[in-house]
Amino acid sequence: MASAWAKFAQLKGIAELARRYYSVRMNEEDALLSPEMTLEFLQSQLTGEEREIFLVIFLDAQHRVLQHSRLFSGTLSHVEVHPREIVREAIKLNASAVILAHNHPSGCAEPSKADKHITDRVIKCCQFMDIRVLDHLIIGRGEYVSFAERGWI
Repeated sequence: MASAWAKFAQLKGIAELARRYYSVRMNEEDALLSPEMTLEFLQSQLTGEEREIFLVIFLDAQHRVLQHSRLFSGTLSHVEVHPREIVREAIKLNASAVILAHNHPSGCAEPSKADKHITDRVIKCCQFMDIRVLDHLIIGRGEYVSFAERGWI
C-alpha cells in the first residue's frame, strides 16, 4: 500500500513539473506557434485535476500570449462559468482574442449540452466587445475535443 502512495505522489510531482515547464515556456513564447503547442500546454495545465477547471488564454492581435488564467474552478462534474468575467479580464488585458479550455476529470472529453451552451454565450458576449473566441478545448484523459476542429466555432 505504501508503494502505491509513493507512486501516486511521484506522478503528482511529475504533473506539477510539467505544469511549471509549460507555464514558463508559454510566457517565453511570443506567439502560439501551433495548435499542437497550445494543446500540449493545456494538457499540462488541466490533466490530472480532480475537479473541473476553466482556463482562458488571452491573446493580442498577433495571437501572442498576454496571459493565461484559471478563472473558474468547480466540482468533479461541473464548473460555473461567467462570460462577464472572461470579457472583463480580456478588456483589462486589451486582448483581441481568447482560447477557452476546461477539463473533464471523468476522462471523457466529449462536450455536454451545457459546454456547448456556455461556449455560445461566451462567444456572443465577446463578439459584442470585438474579442474573438478562437477555440474551446475540452481536455479528457488522453483525449481532447476542439470546438474549432469540429467546425463549431
